Amino acid sequence: MNREKLPVILEVCSNSVTSAIAAQQGGAVRVELCENLAEGGTTPSYGQILLARKHLHIKLYVLIRPRRGDFLYTDLEYEVMQADIRNCIEAGCDGIVIGILRADGSVDKERCTELVRLARQWGLGVTFHRAFDMCADQFQALEDIIEMGCERILTSGGKSTAMEGANVIAHLIEKAAGRIAIMPGSGITENNVADLVHYTGATEVHSSARVSVNGGMAYKNDHILLMTNSIADEYSLDVTSAERVKAILTAANV
Repeated sequence: MNREKLPVILEVCSNSVTSAIAAQQGGAVRVELCENLAEGGTTPSYGQILLARKHLHIKLYVLIRPRRGDFLYTDLEYEVMQADIRNCIEAGCDGIVIGILRADGSVDKERCTELVRLARQWGLGVTFHRAFDMCADQFQALEDIIEMGCERILTSGGKSTAMEGANVIAHLIEKAAGRIAIMPGSGITENNVADLVHYTGATEVHSSARVSVNGGMAYKNDHILLMTNSIADEYSLDVTSAERVKAILTAANV
């Protein structure tokens, strides 16, 4: 099939400008810029967006998510999302990444359609993020998101990782039938991406390609924890590795 002959491309979920640059160096075609990956990702600061746009020649998409937790937003949070999208437009971003649900687990078509309209009138593309995985009926959500005009859906198949949800992802790709891209994400590494691609037929995948590195502090206060809900320490950093990006791309295209 022609689909099998297409090269697999990689979008990297980058938690900083530093990570975004590493993603570019490793061969990613697109960056999803966010912050707070330990909380599932939130909208990055305007400074991060501006500097990422300055340093990247690959596509820059920005996560529009005002807080951690569920995807049922208040009117005020919705206004924040609209303001963040306007910032992305002004900064010259290539796209945004959104997802709003109703309390019953369906896609909030009205609000999402308005965000898509706002982005697309300025030439920005739109990805629907893993709020999709929290929907009550993913195949109905697929049709709703296609109707809204999104380019792709980021999904783990409704499971914690894309490998666990591979069967659902394969069915989503079949059901989408080229009307929208289905991009597997969550837990994808150089060690499992080949199996995932071969099983699902995906032609684009999503990974943070992160490594943990030690910070540069010589003095360390061992009597305090600032990140009380994290197993990480204050003196290490998670950053995208250009080498891991290259390794994932190599394995995906074997």
